Order: sequence, then C-alpha cells, then structure tokens
Amino acid sequence: MQDARSLLEHLLMSAIEPIDNVDRGTLTGFDAIIDVRSPHEFAEDHIPGAINLPVLSNDERVEVGTVYKQQSTFGARRIGAGYVSQNIAKHLEYFFADQAPSSRFLIYCWRGGLRSQSMATVLSKVGWRIGLLQGGYKTWRRQVVQSLRQNAEPFNVILLDGQTGTAKTEILNRFVAAGGQAVNLEEIAAHRGSVFGAHTQIQQPSQKYFESILWHELSKRDQLSPILVEAESNRIGRCEIPKRLWQSMRSAPVISIEADQTLRSAYLVKAYSDIVSNSDAISAAINRLKPFHSKTQIEAWHELSRAQSNEYLAASLMREHYDPSYNRSRKARETLPINVVTLAGYDHESLENAASQIISTIESRNRQ
Repeated sequence: MQDARSLLEHLLMSAIEPIDNVDRGTLTGFDAIIDVRSPHEFAEDHIPGAINLPVLSNDERVEVGTVYKQQSTFGARRIGAGYVSQNIAKHLEYFFADQAPSSRFLIYCWRGGLRSQSMATVLSKVGWRIGLLQGGYKTWRRQVVQSLRQNAEPFNVILLDGQTGTAKTEILNRFVAAGGQAVNLEEIAAHRGSVFGAHTQIQQPSQKYFESILWHELSKRDQLSPILVEAESNRIGRCEIPKRLWQSMRSAPVISIEADQTLRSAYLVKAYSDIVSNSDAISAAINRLKPFHSKTQIEAWHELSRAQSNEYLAASLMREHYDPSYNRSRKARETLPINVVTLAGYDHESLENAASQIISTIESRNRQ
C-alpha cells in the first residue's frame, strides 16, 4: 500500500501543467524558463530571461525538415527523435545536474509541439514540476504584438528631451537611481540614436527581440505612474519604436535639458570615445549624412576627422546638422515643455541636480 501511495504521489508531482498565458505573474512563478528551439530561432527572439537548451541544433533542425519535406514524416520523426534524445541527455548531464528536485521549469518551443513536449515529458518523469507553454513562442509573440502595436491605450510616459550632447542618458540613469521609474530605449536598442550612435563592439537586437525586451521592461513598471523615456526619432538605429509607444511619445509631456554648445562638444567626444578612436567608424557615419548635406560640407567633416579635431568636428556637426534637426522636430511637437533644466556642467553634482529637478517636476505634476 505504501509503495502504491508513493508511486501515485510521484505521478502527481511529475504531471505536466499546461500554461496558456505569459503575463509577468505567471512567468515569475518558475525557477527557469527554458527555450528548446534551435540557437538561430532563439537569437532572433525569445522570452527575456529564457535559457536556450535546444533539443535540435541548427543543422539538425534543417536536416529533419529536409527529410520531412523530401522523404516522409516517419523518417523525419525517427531521425529527430534520435537527435532530441541525445541532446536532452546532454542537458540532463550538464544544466540539470545541479537543479534542485523542487525546481519548477517552464518549457516552450515554436508552437508548443513535439520539441517542448519531449523535453517536458523527460523532465517531468525525473520528478521536476513542469509547465508547458501552450502555443509556444507564438503565444509570447502574440502578446507582444497586441500590447505594443494593436492596443490603442496610451502609455503614461514623460519625455526627457534635449539637443544632442545634453547627457540625457546619464541623467535618465541617475533619475532611476534616485527612485524614479524609466525605460532606457537606447540601452534596449543597443544604440545611441544617431548616425554616430552604433556601438563598435555591441550588435543591435532584431526588431522582434527589441520589442520583447521593451514589453518585458514596460510590464514591470507601475502603469499608473509616469514612465520617463528619452525622446527619440521613431527609429533607434535599425530598431523601430512600436506604434503604441511611439504615438504615446508624440503627445507626451516633455522635460527638456539645455546646455552650452561648447560643453556639449567636449561631452560628446568623451561619450562617443569608441567612435572617436575608430577612424573608419567616423568616416562611415559622416558618409551616412551625404543625403542631407553638400559635398563640400561632407568633405569638411572628413578633414576635421582626419586632423583628429574631434571637438571642432562635434561642434560643427551639432551646428550644421543636429541642432537644426532638433529645432525642426521641436516645432512639430504637439506639447510644450513642462520644465526646462539647464545644465551648468557635466560633473556629478550638476547631473544629480538635473535628476532631482526632474523628480520634483514629476511629483509636482502628480499632485495637481
């Protein structure tokens, strides 16, 4: 009788729980989220925080798919089962070797099919508590699209605006450190938002993964309180700001940062040190401005770059390109600034003071 009871308890503990939503409360209930798709699929997009434990490698997935199309379903499943068994065995030997018996894992693949079911079955038979995401990755993607593109309700955002070189990102980070809530769009996009904004050592995420991270971050914020975001164009490098957020930003209240152009030039040289030290990157960025300026102006910027007159180059770029562009966008904006913060410098005290002024402005607005 005792053995029968123990077996029943084991079977109940090893049951696979179907999970049909991907809201934040559900996802945080698992010790790990495991994406069993191929590395290529995972790299394009995945649930933020998920671990990639593929049951088919990139090449194995191609091979199985080819057999399925050109030969037979049975043959593809036989070959696939062999690869899946080998790969799950490796994951048991390495990743799962030190996982606690009480751990709870959420498993997903592309559509909640054979790959995730295979992994879930094995792990549940071992005794771990398993959630199987119904609809797989596609369930997550549908929520992201619905939340960022189809939902018409505006986000409660406030824009942090200012001309190029006004340290908006640094101020945003200090604002968060002081207790404010914000979303750093440039950090999510891995880009600083201008033709010179690409990082030399960091690749931008795909559009889908940009949206996944963005929704993941937004969903963690208190939607009833304002969320500070830096003013951007509708594209940050190659990443497009989704419709719902972009429309919210266009009509959002604005806090503007101002600073002397000389101070901005010196700051930009330091902030973009990775570009400044890479002559090829500077040259490529200048060339991307060709559609907007004369050959004479483009060559003048190249000449300043070759002479390593970086502060003069930064000042000229702001005077001839960035400041006029900013002024045009400011005239087209639907709202006027609710406060203008003037930077006396870029030292610690000045940046902290700017962040404090922003917090005071938002708190005062909330009390109204």
